[in-house]
Amino acid sequence: MSTPMIIMLIVLVVLIGGVCVALYFFGKKAQKKQAEQQQQMDAVAQTVSMLIIDKKKMKLKDAGLPAVVLENTPKYLRRSKVPVVKAKVGPKVMTLMCDAKVFEVLPVKKEAKVVVSGIYITGIKSVRGGLDIPEKKKKKGFFSKKEK
Repeated sequence: MSTPMIIMLIVLVVLIGGVCVALYFFGKKAQKKQAEQQQQMDAVAQTVSMLIIDKKKMKLKDAGLPAVVLENTPKYLRRSKVPVVKAKVGPKVMTLMCDAKVFEVLPVKKEAKVVVSGIYITGIKSVRGGLDIPEKKKKKGFFSKKEK
């Protein structure tokens, strides 16, 4: 191998190592930030009884959320689809965002006690009439599809 080729390989290895170190520290910082946000959400969480009217996954712009939510959302996330729940809380009909895990088990047209942090549903406590947890369908493998 020639000398320029060896130098190029060494520079490439050093650059890859630098990128890995940078990603490590960036991930650590993001993890700390996420833990702080989770503590804040847990501090203001409250249990509320509500009638779930409808639930959909829709774009943030089309969800009918307050303008402040759209302004504080990063531009690259504004077009992504989020789980949105329309619920009657007391006399008001409200549009709330929902955690993806809770969205799957939240029943429609039933009254439920849920944990709410601001306009974000973080958990479900109980449902009047029982909670129906849908079973996950097992994916078929490539070869089992081909057999049929």
